[in-house]
Amino acid sequence: MNRKLAAVATFGIAALALAGCSSAANDGGNGGDGGSAETGELTVWIIGSDTPDAAREYLKTTFEAENEGWTLAIEEKTWADTNDAYVAALGSSDAPDVVEVGNTQAQGFIDQGLFLDITSEKEALGGDAMLQSFVELGTADDALYAVPYYAGSRIVFYSPEVFTGEAPATLDEYVAAGKAMKTDTRSGIWAPGKDWYNALAFVWANGGEVAVQDGDTWDAQFSSPESIKGLEMLQDVYLNANVAPADSNEQDPQVPFCAGETGFLSAPSWVKWSILAAADAENPGCPDTYGKDLKAMPLPGMKAGEAAPVFAGGSSIAVAFKSDAQEKAKAAVAIMLSDGYQKIMAENGLIPALTTQAQFLPDDEITKASAEATAASRAVPASANWAGVEASLVIPDTLVKIAQGGDVKTLAEELDKKIEEILNK
Repeated sequence: MNRKLAAVATFGIAALALAGCSSAANDGGNGGDGGSAETGELTVWIIGSDTPDAAREYLKTTFEAENEGWTLAIEEKTWADTNDAYVAALGSSDAPDVVEVGNTQAQGFIDQGLFLDITSEKEALGGDAMLQSFVELGTADDALYAVPYYAGSRIVFYSPEVFTGEAPATLDEYVAAGKAMKTDTRSGIWAPGKDWYNALAFVWANGGEVAVQDGDTWDAQFSSPESIKGLEMLQDVYLNANVAPADSNEQDPQVPFCAGETGFLSAPSWVKWSILAAADAENPGCPDTYGKDLKAMPLPGMKAGEAAPVFAGGSSIAVAFKSDAQEKAKAAVAIMLSDGYQKIMAENGLIPALTTQAQFLPDDEITKASAEATAASRAVPASANWAGVEASLVIPDTLVKIAQGGDVKTLAEELDKKIEEILNK
């Protein structure tokens, strides 16, 4: 398992500057045959190595068996490609047919008119069973353009070597337990100030929002009473349950965990593999010490029995607007969301596209915790300008100041103004 889930949320601003392409999402054909050709080759772009070889073979074999005269070619891209290279290719006359993108990247491509409206396929692809936070990010003006591919949410890891009590049932209990575990050299809750992914969970759990849309205008909500409550709870964590530097980020969280310097570690589910990596690996884990009896749970919510809303990372898939085989591309997407395909994904530890496919996940505590967290996950605002918010670093910069003890209300009000300036351009 690689480490890309922590990074898939960032969409390069350069990718949003596409010359010669519509500035609004399209909902029709591209002037070609729309998939009426009797033979041809369908091109599917996937990113990195997360898609198992067995799934790739299943897609190719199934598609070619169901579409006589057609072949399917899979091309593996990198996350770096999803910026300028993707935009150039999707806007060209030689566009790929189906593409994988990071879930929060979808809005930027939709806004540029690069994805096909597939609303008519929604129910056949899974309807309400699709991961809804991904559907939200794949939707614009009530039309669906990108669907979930797979997900991985943040869960809370802990070791009985450090935390020996009962798992906390609520977020308040979680914070209290973290404060109780803190020492001069150990974070009860590992909380680097720049980690905005985990910070959002405190806002959402307390009923707050990042931003809401009113007509064509975005209203940032970090200064709402509910969000302030969440940020104050987070500041309590920063100051009283944490020793991570305020200006540090969320990278390589297994390092302090494997050093015994972390009680609760809220991190993407794939961090399991970093913790369990061999002690003599290039990036060593701690399988014989703090990872020996590794435990995990969803971040608890405000009420016992509820998981807190957490940020979901992962990928979506879409049909290129300029595909010259749109109907065949839709058929490939249907296979990629099918039980047979997603079963392979799930068996490899990836949270599947549909909640009904969670049954295919391995029967272990960490995978179950990830599936429960993903089901309760939330998405960032579905705005094509959200990439600008991420690139500006206004959220992590504000969180650093909160972690340093700054006035939460004042900082939140300043943050809202900055976010609104970007979202309402």
